Amino acid sequence: TCAASVCSAMARHAGPRLPLIVKNLIPMLNSVFDSQRITTTAFFAELLNSNVVNDLILLETMMDNMMGRQKDTCTLVRMLALRGLGNIASGSPEKVRKHGAKLLASMVNGMDDKDDPHNLVALEAMSSLSKLLDHVEERDIQSMLLHIAIRIRPFFDSEQPDLRQSSIVLFGNLTKFSEGNCEVFFEQILNGLVTLLLHLQDPKPEVVKACKFALRMCGPNMGCEGLCDMFLNHLREDRSLHYGEFMNNVCKHLMQSYPEMLNRLISTNLFYFKSNWVDIRAAAPMFIGFLVLHVDEDQCQQVDLDQLISGE
Repeated sequence: TCAASVCSAMARHAGPRLPLIVKNLIPMLNSVFDSQRITTTAFFAELLNSNVVNDLILLETMMDNMMGRQKDTCTLVRMLALRGLGNIASGSPEKVRKHGAKLLASMVNGMDDKDDPHNLVALEAMSSLSKLLDHVEERDIQSMLLHIAIRIRPFFDSEQPDLRQSSIVLFGNLTKFSEGNCEVFFEQILNGLVTLLLHLQDPKPEVVKACKFALRMCGPNMGCEGLCDMFLNHLREDRSLHYGEFMNNVCKHLMQSYPEMLNRLISTNLFYFKSNWVDIRAAAPMFIGFLVLHVDEDQCQQVDLDQLISGE
């Protein structure tokens, strides 16, 4: 983009002049004109991608100004402000740890943005949060882990592929912090498991790639070595997947390790019988078939056949 090119050039060649430029631009963040606030926020967001703001002791000033834009009336300004805060992960990663709690709070607020009809702010919040997670203190994310996991779950089935992709990648990244909340987060993994497995048949390759990543990340937290090995070996990015054979084996491990989950897994799959995506609509009954195939006779008695036959 134009802002990125300008900032890159200025970071390289105009270092000593940047503090004065930034000082003169800060009042534009409160301009009555949306266009001026958008342009200034975009410029600052890209500048935060460079370590030069840290060298010139501008980081805190610019970060505070980006946080101050979170209540801006313009959706694009709010989105760009979050992008700037996320860019600190690449421009000044060592500072993310220091300001982790504030940065995470900004991302959570972005995901909860109530005036975001096209989810632009939420999308930016999820993408930026994934960038920040490698650098934050574990204690800062622990308190927000559950809220974030629950908040992003509806995006897994969004009509917008970039929202599906970003939310699923973020979910995979969150699993790195689940140890302290193992039981609580395990519940979130179980809530998302059917969706992630079905979206391996997503029409968009980038969403399939995100699901593979998230399932590989979830595997070690599931307490089932066979399932973990399957996810790690069969869901590598460079490996093509024989979906039917894979799901047959996944269901075998699921029913060996979590037979009590049968009805819950079936109920979630039934929801996808009405999916807008034909391959996912086809995968759901196959998933149920493999579950029933591998469950023992006692557990099979629990299946509500009327519900299955009616498909609701």
